[in-house]
Amino acid sequence: MASVPYRLVPAPPSRRLSERFFGRFRRVGLRGVLADLDRRGSRAEVPGEAAVGGMQWEERDATSQRWWPQGITTSADAYGPDPQSGTFEGRPVVVVSWYAHGVLGWLTLGSRISVIDHADDAAPRYRHVLLVAPRRVLGLHLLRPVRVHAGGIVWYGDHLFVAGSSGGVRVFALDDVIRVRNRWRTRGYRYVLPQRTHYAADTDAGVRPMTYSFMSLDRRGDVDHLVAGEYGRKGGSHRMVRYELDRDTHLLRSGETEPAVPIEVHDAVAPRMQGAVLVDGTWVITASAGEDNPGDLWVGRPGALTRRRGVLPTGPEDITWWPQRGQLWSLTEWPGRRWVYAIDADTWVRPTSQE
Repeated sequence: MASVPYRLVPAPPSRRLSERFFGRFRRVGLRGVLADLDRRGSRAEVPGEAAVGGMQWEERDATSQRWWPQGITTSADAYGPDPQSGTFEGRPVVVVSWYAHGVLGWLTLGSRISVIDHADDAAPRYRHVLLVAPRRVLGLHLLRPVRVHAGGIVWYGDHLFVAGSSGGVRVFALDDVIRVRNRWRTRGYRYVLPQRTHYAADTDAGVRPMTYSFMSLDRRGDVDHLVAGEYGRKGGSHRMVRYELDRDTHLLRSGETEPAVPIEVHDAVAPRMQGAVLVDGTWVITASAGEDNPGDLWVGRPGALTRRRGVLPTGPEDITWWPQRGQLWSLTEWPGRRWVYAIDADTWVRPTSQE
């Protein structure tokens, strides 16, 4: 078989989280977090022609210079497009990833997720959960920060995939959320999510390494797919890839030790891509244009994309498809201009797919 230049290599069994780890901690899962939400967002008028409504964070999160929001996924990703599904135990749940800005933040805090109960669109409640990488040193269990940009996330079944830039993809299980007693061990966080395993990025010699900047889920057809792409300024590679997923394990479709290879690769798609998702076979891509400048929406297929210039608020990031609502959901990153917002698919996607 011809060599595929971009591969995701599963971690060896010795590097995967063992069930023995949970003997020392109280595992509460996603249910435990949703039962103990401590913050409340508010409805916001989001600037941008394509935005049809959104949420604003509490002031301390909306203006934080330390934490920057990046990725987004929902319970619709996790449980499928069926009209009667798409919720977690009856709740529409949104998950957003953040990274700690600056060298000090990256070293000491790493990245986190926010679990948002969106049952009340006017005042959604949420809580932050720190991502940790367990290590056992001299008999002690250490909970080290997961140091990734977390530019994209995908909730698939119980698993949460987190984009790890040049390092590949980190994998967590939401049932593994732990409630800690001593917050000094976890930088003040009551809840942490330990990493289950990871896929390391691997590239052929002489080929520019792939950067996993953002991700989304494609549930079309008989096989589900993980979509990944890379951010790059003008003149960069701007690649996107698509990997098959296993509906039984909720992991990438590969052997226990065999690498996962993409079934589709696109190069030079669009500059400054921040997120990409498929809606009924049509690609929808968010692209940033710098602080204070509105973002762009690209719609169509690679090689034949239509640019909707300046229709997104400034600082657009990842994007996901919520079929039960007929909406795409995205978010922005700049302090003081941070929203989680919806885009109507009938207005911005389907007319293009019918041209």
